[in-house]
Amino acid sequence: MGDVRVPRQLFLRGVAVAYLCAFASLYIQIPGLYGDEGILPARLLVAGEQKPLLQQLQESPSLLWLVPSLGLGPQQGLELICLLGALLSLGAVLLGALRDSLAYLCLWILYLSLYTAGGDFLHTECDSLLLEVGFLAFLVAPCGLLRSSTSPGLHDPVTFWLTRWLLFRLVLCTGLSKLASSDPCWWDLTALSRYYETQASPTPLAWYAHQLPDWLSRLGAVCVMASEIAVPLLMFFAPVRGLRICGFYIQVFLQLCLVLLGGCSLTHLLSVVLSFSLLDDDCFSGCTHQKKKPKSKTWSQFLLSCLALLVKLAVYVLILLGTIKLFKLEINWEQKIVLSKTNFTQENFSEFVSLIQAPTIWVGVLSLTWEAVVTMLRCACVRGIMGKLCALTQWAIFTATTVAVFTLSLVPYTAVAGVSAGKIFREVQNAYGAVEKYQLVSAYGIQHRMVPPAGRPEVIIEGSGDKKTWKELSFMHKPSSVSEAPPVLGPHKPRLDWLLWEAARADYQHSHWFTGLVQQLLLGKQDVLRLLQVDEAQYPFRVSPPAFLRASVYHYHFTQTGQDGNQPREWWKRLYVREFFPAVHLGDPVLEELLQEAGLKEKFPVLPISDTPLAQALSVLRGHARGHSGPLVLLTLFTTVASILLLKDLVSRSRTPKGPKPKSKPATSEHKSKKPREAHPEASEKNRGPSGRGGRKEGLEERRIDSDRSPRKRK
Repeated sequence: MGDVRVPRQLFLRGVAVAYLCAFASLYIQIPGLYGDEGILPARLLVAGEQKPLLQQLQESPSLLWLVPSLGLGPQQGLELICLLGALLSLGAVLLGALRDSLAYLCLWILYLSLYTAGGDFLHTECDSLLLEVGFLAFLVAPCGLLRSSTSPGLHDPVTFWLTRWLLFRLVLCTGLSKLASSDPCWWDLTALSRYYETQASPTPLAWYAHQLPDWLSRLGAVCVMASEIAVPLLMFFAPVRGLRICGFYIQVFLQLCLVLLGGCSLTHLLSVVLSFSLLDDDCFSGCTHQKKKPKSKTWSQFLLSCLALLVKLAVYVLILLGTIKLFKLEINWEQKIVLSKTNFTQENFSEFVSLIQAPTIWVGVLSLTWEAVVTMLRCACVRGIMGKLCALTQWAIFTATTVAVFTLSLVPYTAVAGVSAGKIFREVQNAYGAVEKYQLVSAYGIQHRMVPPAGRPEVIIEGSGDKKTWKELSFMHKPSSVSEAPPVLGPHKPRLDWLLWEAARADYQHSHWFTGLVQQLLLGKQDVLRLLQVDEAQYPFRVSPPAFLRASVYHYHFTQTGQDGNQPREWWKRLYVREFFPAVHLGDPVLEELLQEAGLKEKFPVLPISDTPLAQALSVLRGHARGHSGPLVLLTLFTTVASILLLKDLVSRSRTPKGPKPKSKPATSEHKSKKPREAHPEASEKNRGPSGRGGRKEGLEERRIDSDRSPRKRK
């Protein structure tokens, strides 16, 4: 690959945007999730057995252990971590000077602290992906201590290569897990038609996509698997630049479709950010530099371009013909539809996964070796002995770090599709186990969520004052009322709503946090109620909390359009399935036993809020943020950031000096001598001789005389 300065800057800014979304979204939800009156109080983590600080940091790496020294409680400690992360990531988005390795190291440490203390609400795949991408940003970002702003690091292509390897693992493992999990919906190609309604946060556009004909949804499922399996295998590490660029556009288009149908989650955003690793500076030459005139190619360059074109065509044809054969694509000209059906078995697919695993690792090794050798040669060409020594030292350090991260990533990569990691050296597995709690590398696609064929399962909580009349507690971020349109969340991730969506697939015994939710709802804690509804008018028990609570599981389905083609009055239709949680009340022995099992019965004293300026500032900020929904806060934040970036661009353009006007050339003696001659044209005609040697000699004599008369000559 060529230079990667522009893609690297886009990657670093994209990671900062992802951090900003994560910190800001979580800050809004902290009181209800981890507050003293929340579902899982954070004080239960720090109020246990007192241990030495270093031992606590080693066992559970989190800055939350340092909060008591600041005179803050656990809740305010989490809020402080979120605010620091949001401010630092905001600065990295707006200011290029803050896109430094030290800043990204701080962001990674801050989010790791939240991840460690977050429990079930933060132990998701997208949080692990953000930590891994954030650690790569620390390696990719320039270090102000090692180089100046005018001398970019020559080792950038080596560390930036890790982002392409992570993109390859993420996309390929996600695609393989769809079929390796034996999900019948992906094997019969009906998953996409059911995915519209069963995904975590469907948008109103997903309802319209659900109305598409079945054959088109089947064809879409084929395209999804082809873009997640064939494209990374044949394009991401291809030596032909055009194939990598094509892979970039395919991945961005796929993520854009997923965003329009299911909201902009961290996984989609980070997938787009990682896709910049497929580009180089030449892709942006038309935007950043003036276009140069094409130079004539030599025969060798012409042959190489023809060979690259043939390779691209061969890859395109291979993907097309392979997709047609493996999924038995046929065109029915009478009905004007495309028929599709899987043309391979589970055994064939397992053999394919086992077959490609070792070659893909060796392709990664060869690609990394190429980048390392090319970068070493560049470092060797630096002027001066000290310059070469410094460049080669940096190259050695960052190359060794890159090789170490790549080696660690082989452990989760070989676990894809249930393949054993026995071929990996025992030392590598031990090293991975030692750093696993830091989320340097993670496995993706292992916990594939099977598409429920019966519909979208949802936990519906109901409250009552007399155990006879039950009222449903509606949520603002997940399907509840059948007449309400699916919400548009943007990059906001409602932790409670998403965890309820996952809990509906099993029993409440697998979700111990649900007992804490029931207890706080019975107590009527406002911080928890704001997780359900920000508008108090939408909560049926705003006057007094319910005396009894119960929960049931319903299956939700999108409604169909009417015969006239118009949208019906209701977006959803639902069917009762089973009881999820029995009816309980405060002091109920069943509830007390469940709280004891969940570890929520410990009577740890609530620390009083200190009167330090820092604690007061945090309380003021929390008071201003209270009562606002997460999507509204993030929308306001991003509107502000976009406005600042736009104003910054306009100011920089206005300050850019215009090009200097071309200066007029001073009049030469020849031009000055022409004026008197032009004043007497007749005389000049008489003195002008015939054309030939004589005329030329006379002209030379006239010029010599005029030059002798010039004022410069006189001086």
